[in-house]
Amino acid sequence: MNIKRTTVDFFIRQSWHKIQRMYNQKAQGSDISISIGYILLMIDKEGTPSTQLGPKMGMEPTSLSRTLKSMEDDKLIRREIDTDDKRKVLIFLTPKGIEKRRIVRDVVLDFDDRLISRIPKTKLKAYFDVMDIIDGFIDKELKVMNE
Repeated sequence: MNIKRTTVDFFIRQSWHKIQRMYNQKAQGSDISISIGYILLMIDKEGTPSTQLGPKMGMEPTSLSRTLKSMEDDKLIRREIDTDDKRKVLIFLTPKGIEKRRIVRDVVLDFDDRLISRIPKTKLKAYFDVMDIIDGFIDKELKVMNE
């Protein structure tokens, strides 16, 4: 018997690809990819250690390094050695990076507001609860695989 089955991860992947495509279309002409946009949103005013960005974004270190180098070349960020711990490198936004961050933030928040306005609060809470369970489950799976 051949039973078609659509998996949970299929819907997550399908939606994420559509979101990426939408954001990339909105970003055309501004030289910002979705990865760069999210990095811009994650950098704190006080500076953010580059080692914190990868895990938050789910990026591999080599991809993150390449993206940060590109951002530095485009004058969106600057790197500084932490004055307290010389082993740490902090990432800061440049004035150009701050300007691009505002644009990215407005696009992301506008999409989020319009999406949330179409979802009843109870369903939205259930969605976040389910995504939290999925995230925790994946963390456990990764931990087991890496032991």
